[in-house]
Amino acid sequence: MNGIEVQERQSLIISAEARSAQEAPLLKVSNLTKMYGRITGCVDVSFEMRAGEVLGVVGESGSGKTTLLNCISGKLLPTAGSIAFHARRHGLTDIYALSEPDRRRMQREDWGFVHQNPRDGLRMRVSGGANVAEPLMNLGQRHYGAMRQATTDWLARVELDLNRVDDKPRNFSGGMQQRIQIARNLIHSPRLVFMDEPTGGLDVSVQARLLDLLRELVRDLGLAAIIVTHDMAVARLMADRLMVMKGGHVVETGLADQVLDDPQHPYTQLLVSSVLQI
Repeated sequence: MNGIEVQERQSLIISAEARSAQEAPLLKVSNLTKMYGRITGCVDVSFEMRAGEVLGVVGESGSGKTTLLNCISGKLLPTAGSIAFHARRHGLTDIYALSEPDRRRMQREDWGFVHQNPRDGLRMRVSGGANVAEPLMNLGQRHYGAMRQATTDWLARVELDLNRVDDKPRNFSGGMQQRIQIARNLIHSPRLVFMDEPTGGLDVSVQARLLDLLRELVRDLGLAAIIVTHDMAVARLMADRLMVMKGGHVVETGLADQVLDDPQHPYTQLLVSSVLQI
């Protein structure tokens, strides 16, 4: 075998490995159940996600979507089932099989979590710039100039006035606080971002611009994301695939356009037609 053939074979091997990594699941949830005593949180939920995919989880209040999100993101220990994530340091591993320090490190390095109320995701006593830079410090970055540059780059990206980089979050509107929280959760290049009603409670005009911004960032960065929402318009705009929940159970799943344009389950039909108040 000559040198050119060796190079061609090596290129084929590398390409095959890249395709295999791309096709492998980033997240694999198997038979996930969470019970609060006799009260059902979620029951027997299973699905997989690939890198760059956006999954929308929809349903009325009490449907189990937030419980599911909290279990997957490591905030709430499930009653049964497993959650495997392809972490940078550990490969595809059950997150609850990791030690507590390793799981927390994985959460810092590989994940982001955008809360509905930005005050739950920000430190209100430090500046907006310090909030955005903090994940870099948590990962060991100590070069002030590099952190400051990355912070201002991200604040510009979420369209925040750079003259206010040192203002505290309480001095910003709710929409601006949410932009700071988004920058804080994306600055460290996570592989998966959780979003819990990220535009809930905001004015309609603010919601629209923020959703446009989120969609642009998710697509440009190739992020995988799970977005929990009761708003079908948000689901259509953001999600590639939808999972509909009712009473803790998944009642329908499929491509977002398919589910929204041709819902099969009666409950999904009610959601889409807005007959059900949620």
